[in-house]
Amino acid sequence: MSLRLGDIAPDFTQESTEGPINFHEWAGDSWVILFSHPKDFTPVCTTELGEVSRLKPEFDKRNVKAIGLSVDPVDEHVAWAGDIQETQGHGLNFPLLADSDRKVSDLYDMIHPNASDSLTVRSVFIIDPNKKIRLTITYPASTGRNFPEILRVIDSLQLTDDYKVATPVNWTDGGDCIIVPSVSNEQAAEMFPQGWEEKKPYLRMVKQPNKT
Repeated sequence: MSLRLGDIAPDFTQESTEGPINFHEWAGDSWVILFSHPKDFTPVCTTELGEVSRLKPEFDKRNVKAIGLSVDPVDEHVAWAGDIQETQGHGLNFPLLADSDRKVSDLYDMIHPNASDSLTVRSVFIIDPNKKIRLTITYPASTGRNFPEILRVIDSLQLTDDYKVATPVNWTDGGDCIIVPSVSNEQAAEMFPQGWEEKKPYLRMVKQPNKT
């Protein structure tokens, strides 16, 4: 099954380090980051799980829940959590799904035969409160994920859901935005009374609307 942006994230019930999880019910009205790991006790993923735990206050601030996945069983997840605490200084504070039957991996197309016939690739899904998939990224096994970038994308998605703007290259929270082309100058004058800089008719830069 190939999932695309805008698709509804498949629901499932699966065991985790925090007990059985019914995904849609657990997600509730939050944003969700679902990210997979090839297996337990892998070095790059150990650093990632520690970082997601460290960033929990940032996720909470954005109404985001994190949930991980690995194909190993819960008892191995629990043992791995001890290593994460010891080496990264932050204990696991979000659920880690035990996907030994590959049910969730198959639903989310996390098994890529050219990479591995049995282990999940290192995927990231950002899912909004309507359960729609808003971003997907697949990383190679050798490259740790960039969670500041994932937070940046969430900031952009939440901003652009609320205002008729897009975010330009390398944008970070607080930076100037682009008025979307579908908004006329007359409409823009009402939406953005502070004004904007017109570099081209299709490129109108405006201060971030929720910061003015």
